Amino acid sequence: MANLKAIRDRIQSVKNTKKITEAMRLVAAARVRRAQEQVLLTRPFADRLAQVLYSLQTRLRFEDVDLPLLKKRQVRSVGLLVISGDRGLCGGYNTNVIRRAENRAKELKAEGVDYKFVLVGRKAIQYFQRRDQPIEGTFTGLEQIPTAAEATQIADQLLSLFLSDSVDRIELVYTKFVSLVSSRPVVQTLLPLDAQGLEAADDEIFRLTTRGGQFQVEREKVTSQVRALPRDMIFEQDPVQILDSLLPLYLSNQLLRALQESAASELAARMTAMSNASDNAADLIGSLTLSYNKARQAAITQQILEVVGGAEALT
Repeated sequence: MANLKAIRDRIQSVKNTKKITEAMRLVAAARVRRAQEQVLLTRPFADRLAQVLYSLQTRLRFEDVDLPLLKKRQVRSVGLLVISGDRGLCGGYNTNVIRRAENRAKELKAEGVDYKFVLVGRKAIQYFQRRDQPIEGTFTGLEQIPTAAEATQIADQLLSLFLSDSVDRIELVYTKFVSLVSSRPVVQTLLPLDAQGLEAADDEIFRLTTRGGQFQVEREKVTSQVRALPRDMIFEQDPVQILDSLLPLYLSNQLLRALQESAASELAARMTAMSNASDNAADLIGSLTLSYNKARQAAITQQILEVVGGAEALT
């Protein structure tokens, strides 16, 4: 009977664990919805900014414009901005982006280029601090749904490094959101800005929906309606000065989108991990229940045999 009690206790423990993992999956799903709403709210500003930059690009020959954020220098040192999470329980999300950043650092070292890390998220900070890597700045405790203020704070740190000539190029290592079960760590150059990449481009919006009781992602192609400003429009300031003021905003906007993609990837990975944990718990409960029934049947059979044996002994 002691064996039966142990199996019953383990079944109850697994059921409790399943309740927790299912709750965490639903919380992550709710936050994914909030993340996609945040992306939609930031789109009008991003579209308007792209329109102004596109118009300035058509009026100016950027190769003749001497702006620090557009100037390409000989690369002797690279700043690597790595975006990870503060918490675990999200599958291989943190491991994949940290491994990608580590491989990129090895590639730069093999080329004879120095590198410095700017780290976002407790997981990346703990990993690289334990390995004595050069770290210029750290950011933790960011909101689950990234905000423009947080993106601006990180962008200011990057601008300080770049404009002070501490680094000659800044690369971003983050996780690109592909689907609920797939994400891809990528490397993107943030600074210097590419003048040919300031025009508006087609984009995609990911919507979390439910169908048949299951979560799924729908992709919607979005084309920004960017029109050039009237040719007879007169700027009160020199267009170069306007461009110099808008480029940091453009950098912050690019960084905000990367933070949003990383947050969506982390939440989707947590949803998938908790869903798999719930499924495994259900399978384990079924296996334990079968073992419990077999042990209970064996115990009952043993008791019957003992009764029959006792009755035969009396006769």
